[in-house]
This record gives sequence, structure tokens and C-alpha cells, in this order.
Amino acid sequence: MRSVIDILDLSKEEIDGLIAVANDIIAQPEAYAEKCKGKKLATLFFEPSTRTRLSFEAAMYELGGNVIGFSEASSSSASKGESVADTAKVISEYADIIAMRHPKEGAPLVAARNATIPVINAGDGGHNHPTQTLADLLTIYREKGGFNNLTVGLCGDLKFGRTVHSLLNALSRYEGIKVVLISPEELKVPDYVKSDLLDKCGIPYEEVTDLESALPNLDVLYMTRVQRERFFNEEEYLRLKDSYILTVEKLALAKPDLAILHPLPRVNEISVGVDNDPRACYFKQVRYGKFMRMALILKLLEEAGK
Repeated sequence: MRSVIDILDLSKEEIDGLIAVANDIIAQPEAYAEKCKGKKLATLFFEPSTRTRLSFEAAMYELGGNVIGFSEASSSSASKGESVADTAKVISEYADIIAMRHPKEGAPLVAARNATIPVINAGDGGHNHPTQTLADLLTIYREKGGFNNLTVGLCGDLKFGRTVHSLLNALSRYEGIKVVLISPEELKVPDYVKSDLLDKCGIPYEEVTDLESALPNLDVLYMTRVQRERFFNEEEYLRLKDSYILTVEKLALAKPDLAILHPLPRVNEISVGVDNDPRACYFKQVRYGKFMRMALILKLLEEAGK
């Protein structure tokens, strides 16, 4: 049974195909309004989420399908000690496809190995978030016209940010990509990401601690929040949480066609004054995420013969 747990589960050609379908949905949504009529998506969210859960639900409803599920572990049988494997087997009897978020890395993979229906990883700990990456890719595609020969800056929490790691994996497939890693020393990209991905794929990158010095050269800036929930030490979080704040004044240094992305939720790393700048793409990103999830749901259901 085909599932998507990691962005690398999708080939470059499949990602390009999903982007093409998403663009077609944007152009003619009425053609897709009943594609999933009679189908059910189960949203199994063991960890709080607003955008991702509602995006999956909106995606399925706009395809003409239905949604069942839960939005926190306490409202599921996990609170009674049920295993992820058993939950996946049970839900397979009720639904046609699963979208699952879990605080433990690898939990959606366990679900996929035990389910008899496709499973989409909607985020597992600090590990993977492939559908956020699909949203990121569609945003970049529509703003920049493609992916080749872009200089992409990733700023903020590059150590724990699952969206950062997934996006780097996806961009590694395209030609001429350059990466600028902007973070405090304590939140640098892990060494294994640099050695196993950037070095291995021959992607040129530089690590800097200063956002202003990097801004003039960037085609895309991917801002991230410092995630309180990934820290064991509150004092350490408070010390680092305001490391980078993108303001209107700083944007004066940037290219006029810079694309500013953020996986959201935003805390204060992008000033609200930036929202009115035409280079701000993070609310478009939310919209595009729904269309990419629609495309992925269609693909997996079709491959499952459902």
C-alpha cells in the first residue's frame, strides 16, 4: 500500500506531477468537486494543529469526500494505551485514507506498515512534514516559475525544524540550488543533514548568523519560528526565541522579487508590517497547501484503486 511518510517517498517527477494537478485544481476547481465522492479521510492528530488538520479537511471536502477523526490524543483510544499499529488497523476498517500527526518520530511509518489504506504523514516530531513541503514547493513554483538556479535562505530554528529538513530534501533534486543557512550557533542544521544531504548532493551552502548580510542575495527566504515545544529548557528557549525578526526596514536590503515563506504559526519572527509587502507569500502558502493535499489525496487513492 503506497503511503507518503517522507518527501523522499515522492520522486522529482511525482512532485512535478502533483504541482501540475494542483495548478489544474486552482484553474478549474469545479472539475474536481466530486472526485472523492463517497470516500472518507481519517484525520488522526495526536498533537495540536490548526492549519494542517483544517487544510486536510478542507481538501477532502472540496473533493466531495467526507472526514472523520480526532484532533488530540486524549480524545482517542491512545489515552487508554492503544498502540499506533492497532489504531491504524482499526481506522483502516472505517476510512479510505489516513492523515496522521504524532509527536513521536516514526509513528506515521508504524501506522503505514500496519494500515491497509494509504497513510499521509502530517508531521512527526522534529522529523518529517512532507505535505508542508509540498505547499512550500507549489508556492516557490508559482512565485519563481520553477526551482532551478535559486538561492534559498533558511532562517531561524534549523536544528529542530522538520519543515526545513524536508524542504532541503526536496530542493536537493533540482539544478543550481544554493542554500544559505541562517541561525544562531545553538540551532544550526544538524551535521548529518549537511553530510548526508547537502555535501552528498553537491549543493553549495554557507552558514551565517546574520540575516541582514544574507538578504541581498536571496531569491527565497524561508523563515521559521523557534519552537518552544522542542526545548527541554525554558530559559534556553527564551534566550533564543527572538534571534531573528524580519522587519520592513530589513526588507529594504532584499531583492524586489524575493519570495518570503513561513510554515506558520508565526510568533514574532516576521513583523506584521511585512504582511502588506507583495513579497510576503506565507498566507498564499496556506492556500497552496490545500491544493497540494488535494492532489496528493487523489494520487494515493487512485494508486490504491479506491
